[in-house]
Amino acid sequence: MADELQFIENGIQRTQIDEFFQEELGRAGYGGMEIAKTPMGTQIVLKAEKPGMVIGKGGKNIRKITTALESDFGLDDPQVDVQEVEEPDLNARIVADRLANALERGWYFRKAGHTTIDRIMDAGALGAEIVLSGKVTGARSRVEKFNRGYIKHNGEPAEEIVDHGIGTAVMKLGTIGVQVKIIPPDAELPDDFQIYDDMEVEDYVSEDEGVEELLEGEPEEGDEPQVGAPPAEEETPEADDEDAAEAVDEEVIEEEIPEEEVVYDDDEDAAVEEELDDLDAAVEEELDEETEQEAEELMDEMDAEAEAADEEGDDE
Repeated sequence: MADELQFIENGIQRTQIDEFFQEELGRAGYGGMEIAKTPMGTQIVLKAEKPGMVIGKGGKNIRKITTALESDFGLDDPQVDVQEVEEPDLNARIVADRLANALERGWYFRKAGHTTIDRIMDAGALGAEIVLSGKVTGARSRVEKFNRGYIKHNGEPAEEIVDHGIGTAVMKLGTIGVQVKIIPPDAELPDDFQIYDDMEVEDYVSEDEGVEELLEGEPEEGDEPQVGAPPAEEETPEADDEDAAEAVDEEVIEEEIPEEEVVYDDDEDAAVEEELDDLDAAVEEELDEETEQEAEELMDEMDAEAEAADEEGDDE
């Protein structure tokens, strides 16, 4: 099977198992699950508000769940571990189920929404959002939102940090969808920052080499070598090991290479100038001949036009 199809199949199987737990463990306060495949089998961690109801008397209920996972979903040797939710008001799945049950029992949606979100914030959440969609009060469906604190709606923090929960309330007028988003108290948001008053900057500065220490090793302006200056005398290392380890600075002297002089022959220059003069004279003669010829042709045309005009006048 291709990798893409395998991912899709695993996602479908995970969703079906989650729905199965939601139906079987709804009264126990089902708060989500985690599945991990190991060489020994499939490890499943269930989160519930009432772990006793999940296990059942003498482990009867947990054995029933294990058998259903093997037969209905084809899991190899499933190992189910049940954990208690420490703070149910910070679990989005449990909160969504509670709010849906409150609506089914007849609570007014605004009272139920404000009461639920206040309990979430009192539990220490950084932010929360509740969305009710459906036929809340009348025949027409609409959407009602309740917000508190700070909430993320997109990006990686919305996927990794925000806890999502979905519930369904079946009413006489129709079904109402319940969506709950919670940011737990210990969440580390990427845009968090803190401001400290009356703090010494030196306590937070690293002990790395500073700018002043780096500038001390650079030569001063007056110590720069000049181009063309005689080479400095080299220091001869002494016999001691410490003096021999010191490096000898050598100055690089740039040598100016004189440009090569180009010698021209006077006879060749004179011959070239004569050829150019002869060429100019020939061009001028040709231009003068062409100009005289064009002028004569133009005069002949003008005389012909004048004679024609005189003949027309005589005829009139």
